[in-house]
Amino acid sequence: MVVRAAPSPFCSPDEDPFLLLQSTLSCVVRILQRSAGRPLRRTWIEFPYGEEEITLVEEEVIPAIQQRPQRLDAQRHWPPLSDQRGAANQQVAAVMRQ
Repeated sequence: MVVRAAPSPFCSPDEDPFLLLQSTLSCVVRILQRSAGRPLRRTWIEFPYGEEEITLVEEEVIPAIQQRPQRLDAQRHWPPLSDQRGAANQQVAAVMRQ
């Protein structure tokens, strides 16, 4: 499942690094769930990823990606927005929290 954003007058989804992080997180979690204990294959050699590499992704990479949008939301100090901009920001915030 790829995260898709509503059309925005500000930028396209492929220009939003945080949306890219959320999409990447969803894909990585789905790959790990589908593997269900089977070896994870690499695209460039036959040798699969090892347990240490998978553990690194599960214990360090995934939590780091999950925390980034939360930290960003806590640091935002946006000026008051019109209803239209407020609605757009609510849509983006909802996508980021998924």
